[in-house]
Amino acid sequence: MAQFFKAKPNSSKQLSAKVTLDVTQLDHLGAGIAQHQGKVVFIPGALPGERVAAQLIEQKKRHARAKLLKVESDSHDRVEPRCPYYDKCGGCDLQHLSIDKQRSHKQSTLVDLMAKLSHTEAELLAPALTGDGWHYRRRARLATYYNKESKQITLGFRASSSRQVIDIKQCPVLAKPLSDLISPISVLLNQLTAKKALGHLELIDADNGYFAVLRMTKALSDKDAKKLACFANEKSISLVVQGNEGELTIFGDNDELPYYTLGDVKLNFTPGNFVQVNAAINEAMVKQAVDWLSVQGDERVLDLFCGVGNFSLPLARAGGEVIGVEGVPEMVKQARDNAADSKIENVSFFHTDLSADLSKEPWLGKVDKLLLDPARAGAFESLQWLKKMKPKAIVYVSCDPSSLARDSEPLLKHGYKLKRLGLIDMFPQTHHIEAMALFELD
Repeated sequence: MAQFFKAKPNSSKQLSAKVTLDVTQLDHLGAGIAQHQGKVVFIPGALPGERVAAQLIEQKKRHARAKLLKVESDSHDRVEPRCPYYDKCGGCDLQHLSIDKQRSHKQSTLVDLMAKLSHTEAELLAPALTGDGWHYRRRARLATYYNKESKQITLGFRASSSRQVIDIKQCPVLAKPLSDLISPISVLLNQLTAKKALGHLELIDADNGYFAVLRMTKALSDKDAKKLACFANEKSISLVVQGNEGELTIFGDNDELPYYTLGDVKLNFTPGNFVQVNAAINEAMVKQAVDWLSVQGDERVLDLFCGVGNFSLPLARAGGEVIGVEGVPEMVKQARDNAADSKIENVSFFHTDLSADLSKEPWLGKVDKLLLDPARAGAFESLQWLKKMKPKAIVYVSCDPSSLARDSEPLLKHGYKLKRLGLIDMFPQTHHIEAMALFELD
C-alpha cells in the first residue's frame, strides 16, 4: 500500500526495522494504537488485542505511523475481508473488523469525541441507525486512467493515499446491479475511439432505473454514440454523457433525471450533485429528524445546507413553514422543482453562501426549529447567527463528529443542551462516522 508524506522538520521518514507491537485500541479513523519507546503508534489494519509485526514509516515527536506487516496473534473480532481488492483500494478500511464491532467502535468514538472536544454528554443516547453491511451504496464515482503505452483504460477506485487507479471488476459495498455493471462498462469504454477524453464514471441506482454517467471532455463521434446506445439498450440502463458545459446526452429508453422517493415525496437530482448514498439509512435518518423536531403547524423551520430538499420536503409535509437554504444554485432550482412536483407549497428555497455574511439575507430571522446538514467542514460560520434565529430546537446531522463537537460549543454557550445523540451508520466497512444530535434551549 503506497504512502505519501510531506517532509517536516520534526519528523523522520527513514524506515525502521521490523518491530513487534501490542495493539490496545482503535483511533477515530479506525487505525490500531500501540506504544513504542514512549510514542503512540498508529497502525492501519491492526485491531485491539493483537500482536503485530510492523514497520515505522513516519515518526514525529510524540507519535508515529506504522505499516502493518503481519498479524502474529489475531483478535477474535478479525474477519476475512470480502473484497478481493481490499488491500489495495482506498474505499473501505474496516472490512477486517466484524460489523457489530465496527458499530460499537463508532458509537463509543462518537460519544468520546463529543465528551472530549465539546465537554458535554447527551441526556439520551439514541439507538444507532443501521442497515445492511454490504451492497448498500446506491451511488459511486469511479476513476479512469488512460495508459498511453497499452492504449487501454483502467476503471476503478483510487488506492489509499494515492492517485493510482486500481482496476476492479466488482464492488461488494455497491448495489449489486451497479457492481455487475463495472466489468462490462470497462470493456465498453475500451472500445470507444474517444477513450482518451473519458473522465470519471458515476453509477446510480435510482427509483426509476440504473444510470451510468460518463464525463467526457470532447464531443462524441457517431460511431461511439451508437456503441453507447446499443450498450444502454442491451443492459436496460440509462447511459448519460456529460459534456464540458454540464450538458447531458441520454442513451436508453428513460429520458428522466434519476430520482428517489421518501414516502410520497419525489426528489429528482442531477448526476454529479450530492445525494445520500445509502437509501435505507437516509430514509431512517430523515424520519428520525422529522420525529425529533416534531414540527407543529404554526412553526417556522429553517433547513440549512438543504440540497435538493432531502429534509426540507418531508419536514414541510409534517406541517409549518419550511425554508431551505443551499450554496449550490443548481440544487436550489432542483429543490424548488421537487417541491412543485410533489405539490408542496409551504416551503421556499434560497441560494446563499452559508460561510459568508448572512446579515442581509431575507430568510434570516426568528425561527422555531433549525435543521443543519453541513458537509464535513461543519456549520460553524452559520451558527454565528444564532442570536437572530433563536430556535428552540436544533437537529444537527453530521458527517464528522469532530466538527459536530466543535460546533456544539457556540450552541452550549447560547444556552442549548444536548438532549439526544445517535450514530448513523451510513458507510459500513469504513471508519466514517455520521451522527444526529438534538439540542434544545434549557
